[in-house]
Amino acid sequence: MVTVGFVVEGESETLLVKSEVFRQWLRENCNLEVVDPVVDAAGNGNMHSRNIGVSIKNLRTRANPDKVVVLADLDPDKHVPCVQARKKIIGSQGIDLVAIAKKAIESWFLADTEAMRRWLGDDAFYEVAPETVTGMPWDRLKELRDKRGRGPGREGFVFARKFIRNHGFDVTRAAQHAQCPSARYFVERLCALGN
Repeated sequence: MVTVGFVVEGESETLLVKSEVFRQWLRENCNLEVVDPVVDAAGNGNMHSRNIGVSIKNLRTRANPDKVVVLADLDPDKHVPCVQARKKIIGSQGIDLVAIAKKAIESWFLADTEAMRRWLGDDAFYEVAPETVTGMPWDRLKELRDKRGRGPGREGFVFARKFIRNHGFDVTRAAQHAQCPSARYFVERLCALGN
C-alpha cells in the first residue's frame, strides 16, 4: 500500500480528507493509505510556492508519506483566472499531485446529487452545472437552502462537517457528475498515484 499525505487549503478540505468514506475508498480502490496529520495551510495565501514548502516539509517530517497531494480551491479572480494559473502559483516542488476544485470545494458538494437531495429533502434536485454556478458555490448553497427555510450557516467548515457526516457526501459521486471535471480529475489522479 502506498502512503499519501495531504496539504489542503482549509478546514472543509481537511474534513473531506479525514472522512472515513474517503479513506476507505482510497484503500479499496486506489491502493492508497492516508497518513496523518492532514496539513491545513490555512488559506489560499499560504498555497503559494513561496509558502507551501513549509507545509510540505511539516508533512514529510511528521508523516513521511510516499506521495504528497495538494488540494486547493481555484477562488477565481483577475490574478488567478484558471486552474493552470493556480497550479503555477502553488508550484510542484515536492508535490506529486496538485488538485484544484473549480471555484471552491462547495462545487463538489453541489455535484453530489444524492447528498444534496438528502440535505435539501428534495428527491428531484439536480444541479446542472455545479462548477459554473453564478457567483461562488457557497452562495448557491445558501440560495438553495434559504428557499426551503434554514440556510447552511455562516461557517463553511461547519456546513462541510455536517454535509460529510450527516448527508454522506462522497467525492466519487461528485466525480460522476458530467459537469464536475475537477472532482473527476481529483479522483482519477489519486487512483493513478496508488496503482
